Amino acid sequence: MGRWPGGTQERLQEAAIELFTERGYERTTVAEIATRAGLTERTFYNHFADKREVLFPGQDSFIAKVREAVGAAPAEQSPLDAVNAAFIAGSDWFDQRREAAQRRRHILDAHTDLREREWAKLAALGEAITAALRTRGIPDPAATLTAAVSVTAYQLAAARWLADPQYGTLGHHLHTSFEDLHRTARSW
Repeated sequence: MGRWPGGTQERLQEAAIELFTERGYERTTVAEIATRAGLTERTFYNHFADKREVLFPGQDSFIAKVREAVGAAPAEQSPLDAVNAAFIAGSDWFDQRREAAQRRRHILDAHTDLREREWAKLAALGEAITAALRTRGIPDPAATLTAAVSVTAYQLAAARWLADPQYGTLGHHLHTSFEDLHRTARSW
């Protein structure tokens, strides 16, 4: 059996974003996405369960990497700093896909069901961070609270990054969001 061509997921995502932007999410079919990407519908389903998932490529891998990085962080690193470092470690990948991320954001913002899917993915990220922090010996409720505020800081950083007219990096915006979080925690 042959292997899928390299970059297949990226091609499918780019084709989907183009079509969703041109035609609308509801009026675009999986077959049209596959055709635009120069692939078959079967290949699409080898990579994604449905057309919603094409907007969330690599989320499971991202969540697993964050969980692993938080769990492997040095013991002397604070829980917030460990989570921030885990987020920053993967931020270059996002910076290389900024334009697609901006178009993706517009699509998500226009569809309640897609935003709900995004919230489910963020909840899974929070659960993974909580589990990693517990593994590091952080008890609850501190582990759950740290994960929740970290995911919120991540969301704010991503929103700032996408709206930044100066094109600052996601890593810069993550650093800023976590600094804001530290500053707020110290001032209360």
